[in-house]
Amino acid sequence: MPVNVFKERSFCVSADFSIDEKKYLFQKTKELKEAWYSDDRETLQRFRIDDMDYGVYEVFLEDSTRTRESFRNAAEFHGVKLSIFNSDSSSFNKQESYGDGFMTLAGYNNHVFIVRSKLEGVCRWLQIVGEKFAERNRLKRKPAFINAGDGKHEHPTQELLDEFTLIEDNNWSTDSLHIALVGDLFHGRTVHSKADGLQIFDKVKVDLIAPPELAMPKQYIDKMKENRFKVREFQSLEEYLAQPKADIAPRFYFTRPQLERMGDQILKRQDELREKITFKEKFIEKLPPNTFFYHPLPRHKEHPTIPTFLDPLPLNHWERQSINGMFIRIILLGAIAGKIGDDFTGKTVVKKEYTDDFIKDVRPDYSKPKAYKEGINPLSNGVVIDRFCRGESPEDIWDYLYKAMKIMSFKKFKGSIGVGESKNEQGVYKGLIFLPEYRDPAESDLKKLAAVTAGCTVNIVKENKVVRKLRLTVPPRIYKIEGIGCTNEACISHHSHSEHVPPEFIRKESGILECAFCSTPHRFKDIWR
Repeated sequence: MPVNVFKERSFCVSADFSIDEKKYLFQKTKELKEAWYSDDRETLQRFRIDDMDYGVYEVFLEDSTRTRESFRNAAEFHGVKLSIFNSDSSSFNKQESYGDGFMTLAGYNNHVFIVRSKLEGVCRWLQIVGEKFAERNRLKRKPAFINAGDGKHEHPTQELLDEFTLIEDNNWSTDSLHIALVGDLFHGRTVHSKADGLQIFDKVKVDLIAPPELAMPKQYIDKMKENRFKVREFQSLEEYLAQPKADIAPRFYFTRPQLERMGDQILKRQDELREKITFKEKFIEKLPPNTFFYHPLPRHKEHPTIPTFLDPLPLNHWERQSINGMFIRIILLGAIAGKIGDDFTGKTVVKKEYTDDFIKDVRPDYSKPKAYKEGINPLSNGVVIDRFCRGESPEDIWDYLYKAMKIMSFKKFKGSIGVGESKNEQGVYKGLIFLPEYRDPAESDLKKLAAVTAGCTVNIVKENKVVRKLRLTVPPRIYKIEGIGCTNEACISHHSHSEHVPPEFIRKESGILECAFCSTPHRFKDIWR
C-alpha cells in the first residue's frame, strides 16, 4: 500500500509542500467547495475525519480572528476533539519552554497543533522535538505543527488560500500571474510567504508598491529573483498607476500598514505613508479590465487601504478569499490526518542531503612547494591561513582576525597575524594567520574554520614545504558548533529566549547562510556571537 505523503506532516513554511502537492490539495478544495454549495452530503462526508479521539489544538499566542476561527470551524466540520489553548493562564507565563509545554500537550492524545506566535521558527523547532518525543514515548502518531503566522516571517496557510483563490480566478490555470503587492511589505508575513509560494505559477511578474520605510526586505526580493520572478519596485500607487494600462497588474494584493511597530519617527509620518498605499476613487479609471483586489484582512476601520466604497464593485475578491480560508483549512487538516492523500501522484518535497563539499585540496601536485616566512624567519613547520577575508577593508580584516583567533582558540598557540596587499591585485587586501606550533588540523577544526572564514586557504607546512593546500568554502550546513547564533532577536533559536534551540544555518546557492528556523540571511562572519 502506498504511503500517504501528507499524513502527520508539519506545515511550517510555504515551501514545505511541493507544487504537485499543492495542486492536489487545491483540487480537493475545489471538490469540497462544489459539494458544500450543492449540499452534496455524501461527498462532504468522505472528507470528514469523523474521529473524536483525534486531537486538534489551537495555540494562538498572538491575536487572530480569521485564521483562528476558520481553523476552529474546519476542525468542527471534521468532528474531532478540538481544544483551545488559554495563553493568559498558561505555563509559558511561568517560564516553561515551548518544547516542554507543547510536548506535554502532545502526550495527551493531541495530534495537530495550530500555532501563532511572535517568535519566528517555532513550528520548525517543535517539529524536530516532536518527532523525537513521539519516538521516545511510542506515540501512535507523531505530532504535526501548522504555522498560523510567526512574527514577520511567514503565514503559509494564508498563502495556500491566496494561491487557491488566484488560481480559481484564473480559470484554474497556473500558466502565468502578474500581481501587485501593495502596503506594508516590510512586516507583512503574508507577502513574505509569496516569495516561494507563487512558484506554483509557471511565469510570475511581481510589482512591489510601498514607500521605502515599508518596502519588502531584501532577502525576499532576492528569493523572488532566485525563483525567476520578474520584480519591479514602486514607492506609491500614484507612481505605479501612472504607467500605461498594459503594464499594470490585473491582480492587486493589499496589506494593512503596521506602523505601530516602527517607532515614533514613523508614526509622525503615518498620514504621508498611508497616502502612498491607499486606493482612491480617482484611480479606478486607470485600472485594466477585469482587475481584482485581494486582502488578507483585517482592514483598519479608520484607514483602510481598500476603502469600503469598493465593497460592492467587481474589484472585490477579498471577501471570497476570506471564505476560502475555511475550505482550504478543512482540506489541510484532512490531509495531515490521512483522511485524504492516498490517491496523490506526483513529486513530493525531498529531504535535503548535505554533502561535505567545502574542503578542497587545490594542490594535488606538490612538486612546486611554496615557502612561508613569519616576519624574517622561514616557517619550517605549522599552518598558514591565507586569503582571510580577501577583498575587505584592512580595518574590517583586522577586526575579524582577532575575533577568529578567539573563536578557533588559536590564541593558545604561538603565532602571529597580519594584513597584506595582494601581489597580483593592487588595493586588494587579505589577512594571514601564522601558527608554527599548530600541527595537522583535525577534520572538525577545518569544518569550523570553513564556517568562520569561508574562502580562506589553509597551508600545512612540513620541513619548509607546503605539503597540503586546502581551499575552504562555506559549508552546506552549519550546526552543532559552539558560538554560532542567529542575529534575528525574534527567532526561536536566539539566545535571549532561553529555549535551548541549537542554531543551524543552511547555505544557499549565493553562499549566504540562511537560518533554518526563521530564514534570516547571514554572511559567514555574522553568525558568530
